Amino acid sequence: MSIADVYRPDATPWRDGKRYAWLLGLFIPMLPLVGAGLVEVTGFGLFWWFGPLFVYGVVPVLDLLIGKDAQNPPEAALVRLERDRYYRWCTYLFVPLQLGVQVWACGRWTGGALSMVDCLGLAATVGVVGGAAINTAHELGHKRQPAERWLAKIALAQTGYGHFIIEHNRGHHVRVATPEDPASARLGESFWAFLPRTVVGSLKSAWALEARRLGRKGNSPLSPSNEAIQAWTMTLLLFGVLLVLFGWSILPWLLIQAVFGFCLLEVVNYIEHYGLLRQQDAEGRHERCEPRHSWNSNNLTSNLLLYHLQRHSDHHANPMRRYQALRHCEDAPELPSGYGTMIVLAYLSPLWRRIMDPRVIAHYGDDASLANIQPSKRAEFGLPT
Repeated sequence: MSIADVYRPDATPWRDGKRYAWLLGLFIPMLPLVGAGLVEVTGFGLFWWFGPLFVYGVVPVLDLLIGKDAQNPPEAALVRLERDRYYRWCTYLFVPLQLGVQVWACGRWTGGALSMVDCLGLAATVGVVGGAAINTAHELGHKRQPAERWLAKIALAQTGYGHFIIEHNRGHHVRVATPEDPASARLGESFWAFLPRTVVGSLKSAWALEARRLGRKGNSPLSPSNEAIQAWTMTLLLFGVLLVLFGWSILPWLLIQAVFGFCLLEVVNYIEHYGLLRQQDAEGRHERCEPRHSWNSNNLTSNLLLYHLQRHSDHHANPMRRYQALRHCEDAPELPSGYGTMIVLAYLSPLWRRIMDPRVIAHYGDDASLANIQPSKRAEFGLPT
C-alpha cells in the first residue's frame, strides 16, 4: 500500500495515510531542546548548532532516503479533509511550543554556562524555529478565522517579520512570477543579490499596501489600525518582556535569531519561483497564475515538516486551501530535491545556477526570453540588454 490509500467508489472511505505524520512539524520547535539533550549526553558543544545541522544535513538525507509522495487526496474527500480540525491543531500547537522554547533559550543565554560559540549556535537553532514559525504563520495567515490570523501574527513576532502576512497575501499573490514582485527570484540572480532586494522590497510593499488600504478609509498610515504597526508592536512587546525578565545581555542573541529566521524564509522564497515568469498580453497585463509558475517538490520528509509548502503551485491556485488538502500538479516544474537540499544549493550560487538555470530554460522550451531574467544577465542568455 502506498503512503496514501487509493480511493475507489466501492472501497471504504479514503483515509489520509499521512494523518499522524503531520505531527512531525511540531518537532521543529523542539530542536533547541533536542540539541541541549545531545550536548548533555555526548558532551559535544557542536549540538548547540543542531538546528542548522538538522535543516542542512539531516533533512536532505531523509529526503533522499525516504523519497517522494505524489499521491493526491480524491476530490470527494477534500471537503471532509479540510473540515477535520485535527489538522488545525497540528499548526496551532506550534505557536506555544515556539514561544516556550524561546523563553527557555533566553534562560540558557543568561545562565553563564555557555561559551560565545555555544550561544551563537543556540541562536542559530532558535532562528531555525523562527524561520519555520514564519511558514506556520503562512498557513494560518491565509485563513479567514480571526483567531488563526492572530496566531499567525504571534508566530511572526519572534522574527520581527509581521509585515510578511500583508505583503505575502496582498502583494506576492498578486504579483508572483513577475519582475515587480520582490519575492520572486530572477534567472541569473544569486540568493545573495536577492536577499536585500526581497527584504527591503517586501517591507516597502507591505507599508504601501497598508497605507493604500487605510487611505481609502480616510485614515493615516500611522493609525493603530495599520496591521504592520500592530505586528511590529507585538515584536517590541515580546522582546521587551524578555529583556525585563532576562536582562539586556540577551538582545544580541534575540537579534541574531530573528535575522537567521527571516533569512531562512527568504531563501525558500528564492527557490519557489526562480526564473519563472507570467507572460503579458498586448495591453501589458500578466496572465493568470498557473501551476507552471511555481517550483514544486514531492519529497515527503520536507513536505511533512513544512505543512506541504512544497506543493506551492496548488497553494497559489487555491490560497485558502488547508495544507493537508494541497495537491500535486502534473504540469508544475519539479525541483531536483526537497527544500532542505535546495536551500544549501541556493547558498552556493555557482552550483545553484549550474543545476537550476538549464531547468528554467528547458521549462520554456529553450526560449530564454520567456523567463524572468535578471536584467544584468540578459546578454549571458543571448538576449538584448
